[in-house]
Amino acid sequence: MIKILVIIVIFFSQFVSAEIINKVNVIGNERISTETIKVYGGIKINSDYEKSDVDQILKKLYATEFFEEINISLSNGILQVQVKEYPSINDIMIEGEKTKKITKIILEEIKLQKNNSFIKSYVIQDIAKIKQLYSQLGYNFVKVQSKIENFTENRLNLTFFIDKGKRTKISKIYFIGNKKVKDRRLRDIIVSTEHKFWKVLSKNTNLNKNNIELDKRLLVNYYKSIGFYDVQVLTSKAEISEVNDTTLTFNIDAGKRYRINKISTKVNRALDKNLFLSLDDEFTKVIGKYYSPFIVKKLLDELDLIIDNNDLQFVEHNVNEIIGDTGIEIEINIFEGSKQLVERINIQGNTITEEGVIRAELLLDEGDPFNELKLEKSVAELKARDIFSEVKKKVSEGSSKDLKVVDIRVTEKSTGEISAGAGIGTTGGNFSFSISENNWLGQGKRLETFVDVNKTSFKGALSVSDPNFKNSGNALSYNITNTKNDKPDSGFENKVIGAGIGTKFEQYKNVYLTPTLNLTYDDLTVLSKASSSLKKQAGSYTDLSFGYSVQLDQRDRVFMPTDGFITSFNQLIPLYADTPYMLNSLSFSKYNSFSPDLVGAVKLYGAAINGVGGEDVRISKRLFLNENRLRGFESGKLGPKDGTDYVGGNYATSVNLEANLPNLLPESTKTEVGLFLDFANLWGVDYDDTMSESNKIRSTAGVNTSWLSPIGPMSVIFSQNISKASTDVTESFNFRLGTTF
Repeated sequence: MIKILVIIVIFFSQFVSAEIINKVNVIGNERISTETIKVYGGIKINSDYEKSDVDQILKKLYATEFFEEINISLSNGILQVQVKEYPSINDIMIEGEKTKKITKIILEEIKLQKNNSFIKSYVIQDIAKIKQLYSQLGYNFVKVQSKIENFTENRLNLTFFIDKGKRTKISKIYFIGNKKVKDRRLRDIIVSTEHKFWKVLSKNTNLNKNNIELDKRLLVNYYKSIGFYDVQVLTSKAEISEVNDTTLTFNIDAGKRYRINKISTKVNRALDKNLFLSLDDEFTKVIGKYYSPFIVKKLLDELDLIIDNNDLQFVEHNVNEIIGDTGIEIEINIFEGSKQLVERINIQGNTITEEGVIRAELLLDEGDPFNELKLEKSVAELKARDIFSEVKKKVSEGSSKDLKVVDIRVTEKSTGEISAGAGIGTTGGNFSFSISENNWLGQGKRLETFVDVNKTSFKGALSVSDPNFKNSGNALSYNITNTKNDKPDSGFENKVIGAGIGTKFEQYKNVYLTPTLNLTYDDLTVLSKASSSLKKQAGSYTDLSFGYSVQLDQRDRVFMPTDGFITSFNQLIPLYADTPYMLNSLSFSKYNSFSPDLVGAVKLYGAAINGVGGEDVRISKRLFLNENRLRGFESGKLGPKDGTDYVGGNYATSVNLEANLPNLLPESTKTEVGLFLDFANLWGVDYDDTMSESNKIRSTAGVNTSWLSPIGPMSVIFSQNISKASTDVTESFNFRLGTTF
């Protein structure tokens, strides 16, 4: 009985303590009007207010960050609000930074903003933020000070004084622990790179904490991709010397290497198991291979295709990976998810990039069934565009429990890049220079211009590509080229101006079709020493052609593949030409990993070019074998010969067998060694039946070494010719020294 009475007293006391607000008095406000305070505080006249309601008003007003101090009292229907306003910021200035772009970034990133309230505690946070920004640029000893000056009553100017100091360069990168993989390969994986004098334009030689965190993720991803499921990057340590040089050390525990022992599906009873039987064939292909997340992803992509083709809405899946002593078992669970729809998708953080560019990459749209996996893939697709440094997602409940609101927040990054390269070797020197922008006009398009100069040619090009043209999911590219070839050993030189347009799309699963339309103007000049038959080809030629390539890519990854294959068929068909011709080519490359460092490859190539309608193929379009397809021969100096001129052939073929030799030399030498065996042939001369074709298979065996020298990466090839034609020019030694900086 007593408990009941207590409850009744407490219940009615709530109403007794409530009071109706008849009037609001605000004291101390100068910049902020009384009406604004009422709105932000949620204060309503003639409404009942309890003590807890008054506390909420206090919290709401403090949340505005307008006021340094607030006192509220409610008595006799009068709510009295006494405030002390923060001073406002008249202007924020940055001293010590000459670059306008960096100054702009600082002003955008700090919490204190012009015309907003000045909160003293934010100064410390903003100084820390400025130091963080400069650390990302390699300035790890930056000093930042602040100064406050009164402008008018309750308004002030704020100045940040910045002393950047010197950039911290990475002098050495070490990998220690149970790393299983050679340092050279690991250095190719990470973003950070050792400072060398020829890398003066590279930002990645500067110590950057964000890059180090990225490096750790890249190392983990790489190790997992070759079967080291339990890999851990235990520590990353940067030791900075007094001269602003640093050594960067990664401590790696690779763990055990696992193969895939078993893959199975577990299908919910509500679904038809027969729909997923085709997955068994895909499972059989990868059983026994080393574990890789890329393999799992391909299997899930196949599953998603089945789901889409059968219009299985609200069907989801997850993966269980069970680690055993002898390998990994993968279990794919397929089930009906909760029946929820996407109510709204909010895009945030894009100041340059058009919202449509981001939405075009999303696999979900408003009104679609909500699918967590599609959302994850959408985030991955946005990251792959390489125009955002960070992509975050947030899912919250919408206007009802069966509706979801998706927030996508992006952080844009600098997308412009300047690069240059130079090299010298036994075949001469070369120089290249390029400027690119990956987010041109904020439309997600790539704009690139480059110049490439070597001993025998000059090439300049301007290209624009749209990875997702008209939100179709297909790429569209345009290009303009200007090329000059000077081949004294072939008795001719030519100047080519060209323009092209092309697209790329997935025709079938993992099968990509790339159609192109090309227009070229070829001005062919024949040298005086050339043969009479070759001199007849001098003149100007216009070609309009349609080309396409069909590609099947089954590699475990594009960069440094260790398993799988890639094959491509290419054809060029004349639409209009002064001397029409048709070009066909086929290439195939197969990779196999015998150990983390030992990867073998077999590469096949074949091409044929023939005149149409009885026309000869002019010299500037004929086939030549480059040094990558047949080592041990001077480039352009083999095959059919017209007098003293090497004139190329109608047909070309090559077979390349390659393998690297792990641990042949100590890692301290920074040298990698590989073996190769090349077979090739170049034959067929359609414009002169009397010419010697030298139709003979060429073959070469050799050793390929790659050395990270103090003055740049150097490759050296030692080769021994097994078979050749009498007219061929061979070389048993070839070196190449060059870099990109």
